[in-house]
Amino acid sequence: MGKTYYLSLSLVNVESGKIENVSEDECKCETDELIGASKRLAQRLLGVTVTTGPPKAAAVGMELVFVKGGCYQMSDTFSDVKDDEKPVHEVCVSDFFLGKYEVTQGQWKAIMMGNNPSDFKDCGDNCPVENVSWSDIQQFIQNLNRSTGKGYRLPTEAEWEYACRSGGKKERYSGTNDDLDDYAWYDSNSGNRTHPVGQKKPNGLGLYDMSGNAWEWVQDWYNSGYYKNSPKNNPKGPSSGSDRVVRGGSRYDLPIYQRCSNRNYGYAPSGVYSNIGFRLATEK
Repeated sequence: MGKTYYLSLSLVNVESGKIENVSEDECKCETDELIGASKRLAQRLLGVTVTTGPPKAAAVGMELVFVKGGCYQMSDTFSDVKDDEKPVHEVCVSDFFLGKYEVTQGQWKAIMMGNNPSDFKDCGDNCPVENVSWSDIQQFIQNLNRSTGKGYRLPTEAEWEYACRSGGKKERYSGTNDDLDDYAWYDSNSGNRTHPVGQKKPNGLGLYDMSGNAWEWVQDWYNSGYYKNSPKNNPKGPSSGSDRVVRGGSRYDLPIYQRCSNRNYGYAPSGVYSNIGFRLATEK
């Protein structure tokens, strides 16, 4: 019968520099963790600033609302329709989650290691982040997904409009047909400034500021004639283009631009604008 041997290991804790004795079955270190700790120690010795990566989404207050999928008549069914909103056509979207609020300056700073590009910094951490390009947002999403293991993304135009209209209802603005003052920050009541998210009334799904405060980047490329050829199920927009679509109106826009069906364009993915922010979507 063979003998059983117990191995005692003396390891150097690379974080503290202390020598620690552990048994083989007590050693739970994984290779990547040990390598990562070694790198951080080397960085400290070389005087390099060490960061441990962005925090979890829950830690920075990412609140999502479940949006039950369904079919609806996309485009403006009122009389103030624009040419690029025609024709009215049936679209069906699958279940998804959408940000309860526009992504805030505080959330952006937490995920992007303190960076805050917003023009309205004095508005505070609970105000929508703006001055962020569509391309900047892709880096934000990549950082967030890496830290959470989830699949955050921008909503498609079809998802955004469906959610804006409280689940595809016939609503001119988000949550209302007429009483915009109670639901949105726009040219008549904003003082030409952004405001903390969630101060106005939510729409029927519990989503705030989908009309007004800041325009919101969506995933789609812009094409004025896309609606004529849009697929019925989960349309994702044209396969290419020069501009990305923004939705929802902003602090200094007239009511006509706050409509759920309004499409705004002329914004290159690399462009930054003090009136454009975003909110997140995901299937998980």
